[in-house]
Amino acid sequence: MFTPALAPSDPKDFYPALAGQLALLLDGEHDATANLANASALLFQSLEGLNWAGFYLLKDGELVVGPFQGKVACVRIALGKGVCGTAAAERRSIVVPDVNDFPGHIACDAASRSELVVPLLRGEEVLGVLDLDSPRPARFDEADRAGIELFAAELVRHLGGLGERGRGLL
Repeated sequence: MFTPALAPSDPKDFYPALAGQLALLLDGEHDATANLANASALLFQSLEGLNWAGFYLLKDGELVVGPFQGKVACVRIALGKGVCGTAAAERRSIVVPDVNDFPGHIACDAASRSELVVPLLRGEEVLGVLDLDSPRPARFDEADRAGIELFAAELVRHLGGLGERGRGLL
């Protein structure tokens, strides 16, 4: 049985170890839904101070909620709208210290105060986004961004046919 044993003491060591744990967890599994579900659970139990960890997947030009851990979520987000839609449209990660200061923020959970969104990219193709929310202002920093980008890159290696080319999930 897989059991994560990580302590988030130093992001320089923590995030590569977390990506390594993910690789072990997903090794040999090719189902995108299963891999996204386990990735969200790993993030939720490994990172302190989260109230949501999950995925929005690109389908027919909009983001649709995928596997996650946390409270009930918004189901659909237009590209370019909110933090998730902006990250997907611009193909870049976004760290938001206070969501109240982000123009057009979509409040799926009023308790969320900070957010980190990382696009899931396969080459130039956007598969979706990895979204982390916290009730703590300024929970995420540049070390978290870089670490979660590493995590997302590892995850994409295990998503098989997900995306426009494969249409494996949605």
